[in-house]
Parts: sequence; structure tokens; C-alpha cells
Amino acid sequence: MDWRERYAEKLVTPDDAVGVVRDGDRVVIGMHYQTPLALCRALAARGDALQRVEIENSIATFISWWQDDLPNGFNVRSFFLQASDRPAMRKGLLDYVIAPPTRSDESYWLDRKPDVFLVSVSPPDDGGWCSFGMSVWGAPEVAREATHVIGEVNESFIRTGGDNRIHVSQIERLVEAPREWKFLRRPPRTHEEDEIAAVICSLVGSEIVQDGDTLQMGTGTVSAALASFLSHRRDLGVHSELIFGGIPELVEQGVVTGARKTLHPGKVVGASFGPLTKHEFAMVDGDPRYELYCMSHTNDIAVIAAHDNMCVVNNALLVDLTGQINGETLGTEIYSGTGGAFAFAVGALHAKNGRSVTVLPSTSVVHGERRSRIVPMFPQGSAVTVPRGYADIIVTEYGIARLKGQTLRRRVEELIAIAHPDFRAEMRADARRLYGTA
Repeated sequence: MDWRERYAEKLVTPDDAVGVVRDGDRVVIGMHYQTPLALCRALAARGDALQRVEIENSIATFISWWQDDLPNGFNVRSFFLQASDRPAMRKGLLDYVIAPPTRSDESYWLDRKPDVFLVSVSPPDDGGWCSFGMSVWGAPEVAREATHVIGEVNESFIRTGGDNRIHVSQIERLVEAPREWKFLRRPPRTHEEDEIAAVICSLVGSEIVQDGDTLQMGTGTVSAALASFLSHRRDLGVHSELIFGGIPELVEQGVVTGARKTLHPGKVVGASFGPLTKHEFAMVDGDPRYELYCMSHTNDIAVIAAHDNMCVVNNALLVDLTGQINGETLGTEIYSGTGGAFAFAVGALHAKNGRSVTVLPSTSVVHGERRSRIVPMFPQGSAVTVPRGYADIIVTEYGIARLKGQTLRRRVEELIAIAHPDFRAEMRADARRLYGTA
């Protein structure tokens, strides 16, 4: 007997399932791999019939909540923007949440109790347990708090250890996932971006990462590519928000063992997997070495700091000559989000032998113009994702700048030395004018 027969009384259509949503409700949507496409489409179709419905749709908006980009009864919120979210943000349809740091003793975003939780899950096993599959994020916490939990069953979902499960008795209604569901893919990169990422990751892997380190790798073109440059290391561990492609192969090679981890020894710990291949997901499915937990655990500064030899690697959009790090805005325009960058930077520098590494290409091309990503000062309105007091190591394709404990003058010198050569002379002049240095 399959799950459909065992739980026939819970199985309904997507339209019937989202009928529980009422005016004024707060609806939390499962994040990333958990996003339930059929349920979201059914709820979006009710946008003109509902009023004052708050939708927490953070990370990976796979559908549009607005017909013809016109406002409706939804207030859609997100704390991390993807490329597909930015047009809606520019049109004022999407609200950006400035997310606070998390703690293990509190839920990540539950400033208001959710009324409805829409989430993708695996089919129930013989004991009635469903998995959240490739992502946990805050799902177990939201499921415990929500009045109504609606599950969209996806046959492709894997199972891991950790807090990655929910009993079917907690789920009020079940629907079947659409067959067009796909694994997430990494964003396309140019040949130049791949070459620059390879140089930066080679520097990080050879000069900064040490045998026995516990690693975190953040989202982004460079940091997410690091795993391929660590095969010469030994006894690495992983405690990260995202577990990226390349990590499963390092586990199989015996490079990632977690043998020297202070917490969760022998385990690869994250809140979600990043874009992995279908083969990589088959490698981790049912493997007890992988454990997924809520962000309130993985991103807790105290938990991060408790790991000896914690080495965190995160992307940035811009770094200024004093060491301030911006990973989320272009001026006042929201580009992505804080994510775990702040928590992991702070946690790493409170860990024994911890290091916080920020990686970025020295330049980017904007509207056909090449611009430096190391700048004398940020554009007006820019966010400071990581304050300069927590700036530690900055890496571009031109080298490594070590900032922790350095004077302002030395910081400026270190950062100009790893900027693109075409911008260094102008940068020195700006540094003299702004800071009396260089």
C-alpha cells in the first residue's frame, strides 16, 4: 500500500488545500527546494479574492504572486532576493525583511505566529515520517507553530539526519507535487568568471584553509566553487548554512571527515544543500554523515564560535578601503540579502583559531563599464553587511589582504595591493584625500 492509499483522507487538490487561507492570515512558504509549486500557484490564483494576506516567501521565488504585475491582496516578504525577485522589488510589489541574527533558542523569523505553512515534503515512510528533503531552513520550527500545515508530496526528495523530518500526523492536508519539478542549478557563469574564481579559490585552498578546519561556504560565484580546490587537505569538517556541490565528493574521498570537529564530530552539517547534481543527491540520500538543522542552529553565532578552527568563506559585492564589507545592496537597491555572512564572520572571529575570509573578483562589468569592487568608499545608501571591525581576510585574483588588527593606513595599503592594477593609482589619490593615507 503506497502513501496515497494510506493517507487518502488527507489527499486533496491544491485548490482545496489552500482554501484554509483567510483574509489577514500570515502564510509561510517553504524555502528553496521546499517551495511547493502547485500550492503556490493555487494560492496565487486567489490573489484578487483575498485581502491583507502576508506571504513569507524567502529565497527562491519560482512563481509570480501578481497577475500582470499588478498589486493584489498579498503582502509578499523576503529576506534574500534572487535574480527573479529583483524586478518585483523595483516595482514595489515585494517587501524586503532585514533579518536579525539567529539563536538556537528562538525561531528564525517568527515575530508573528504563522497561520498557514505550505511546504514540500517526501512521501511518508512506514512510520509516517516525511522528510523536508534537500532543505530544512526553519521548516521544523514553522511547522510546530503554524495553525495549518499543508504538505506537497515530492517523490524526488531525499532523507538525511538531523532535524530533517515531520510526522504526517502534523500535516493537515496533502497534495501531489507537479511533475515538472526540477533540481536547482547553479547560475550560469562566463569563462572569465570561472577563471577568476579558480585563481581565488586556489589562493584560499592553499594559503588559508588548514588541515582539520571546519568550513562554511556562502552563496556566490566564488565561494560556492571552493570545494573543488580542497582535495589536498585532510580531516576537514563542514558547518554551514549551505552545503555546496563538490562536498559529497570530498566526503567520499576522505577529505571531509569531520574527525576534528568540536561540535557534531563526523557530521556534515547545514541548513540546506545548495545546487547539487542528481548524482550528488543520490550520494547523500540516506547517508547518516549528513545532518540538516534549522538556521537558528547553524547560523547561531555562539554555535559557530564553539567550533575550533572555524574557517568561513563568503562573497561580497564591494569592500571599501577601511575594510567594510557590503554583500547585499548596490547603493540603496537591494540586490540579495545578509544571509549568514554577518553571523559566520562574527562567529569565526570568536572561535579558537577562527578565520573569516571574504572573496570577490577585483572588478565587475556594469552597463559595459569595468568597475572596481574595492572602492575608496561605498555609494550613498549602501548596506554594511560586515562591519570593518570584523573584517579579517579579503581575497581577489590579485592576492590576499590580511586586515585583522591592522592600522587604517596598513588596511588601505593591503586592499589597494589586491585591487585591479588599472584602478590602483586613482585609489591611492582617493585614499590620501579621504583618509590621509597611501
